[in-house]
Formats: sequence, C-alpha cells, structure tokens
Amino acid sequence: MMNKLKLFARHLWLDASDTRRAVPPDLLERLAQRVAASERRHSGEIRICVESSLPLSYLWRLSAQTTIADLTRQRAVAMFSKLGVWDTEQNNGVLIYLLLAEHAIEIVADRGLARHADPAQWREIVAHMSQAFRDKRYEDGLTQALEETSAVLVAHFPLGSQTTQPPPPNELPDMPLLQ
Repeated sequence: MMNKLKLFARHLWLDASDTRRAVPPDLLERLAQRVAASERRHSGEIRICVESSLPLSYLWRLSAQTTIADLTRQRAVAMFSKLGVWDTEQNNGVLIYLLLAEHAIEIVADRGLARHADPAQWREIVAHMSQAFRDKRYEDGLTQALEETSAVLVAHFPLGSQTTQPPPPNELPDMPLLQ
C-alpha cells in the first residue's frame, strides 16, 4: 500500500513545468530540426512525446495484475493513437515516448514498420537511451534514439535516389510534444 501511495505522490508531484525543465525550448527546437533532418532520409514519420507523469485515470488501473510498466506502455500506445502516428500513408510512423516520473521509455512502431523491424531492435534502442535518461541527459538520449530509429527507417523505407521524384509530404509535426 505504501508503494502505491509513493507512486501516486510521484505522479501528482510532477507537472508540465518539469517537462519544460527537462526539455527546454532550445532543446525542443534542436530535436524538431533533428526529426526533420531524419525524415529527409526516409519516408517514415517520427514523433517524440515527453510527459511528466501519467494521468490519474491510468494510475487508478494499477493492480496486482497491472504493473506501472504496463500502464506506461498503454499510455504510449494511447499517445501513438492520439497524435495520429498510426495514420501515415505507408503505416511507418514511430513514437518515441518518455515518461519522466518513471524514467520510462517506450517506442511504438506502426504496423508497416513492425513487419520489418524486430521488437528486439526497439528494446535495444530503449536500453541505449535508458542510461542517458537516468543521468538526466535527455538531449543525448533522445538524439541517440532518433539516430537509431532513423537507421531502422532508412533500412526499410529509404527515399529514392531519383532527384526527379518529389520528397514525400511531411505528414506529422516534427516538433516534440511536451505534456
């Protein structure tokens, strides 16, 4: 019971100002530029979402059968849907989700990309990011995640080398979402 109270307190304590401190405006702009640069190399779409804490409606679901990791994954999938990452023409969108309260990271890939990329690749990217986030080096972790996610997208959805072909439209905003 005490652990559950600590968990609730941690999530109630953090808010959007904590997210803005972790990802200040200059970093937000650099990340948006990196997403745009990445998307010039492949036809996929990458979104970054950083949340301070889970909404209370998620925390109420915590039970003996549902862990905080389960709830974090559920939230990442919900944000994947809410942000329309699933709604790209080639179904090759990727959401990089960071939950500050839990130092949790989730990567959600759309079905078009999931057919090509092994789940172990995403777990490996998350493992690489984890240490940077534990050390509060958010820029390093997110930049590394972008680079590794881009490599997966370039391997499976590279842009054609023909200069006569126009680049695909940018289907999703490049600016990370902070909540």
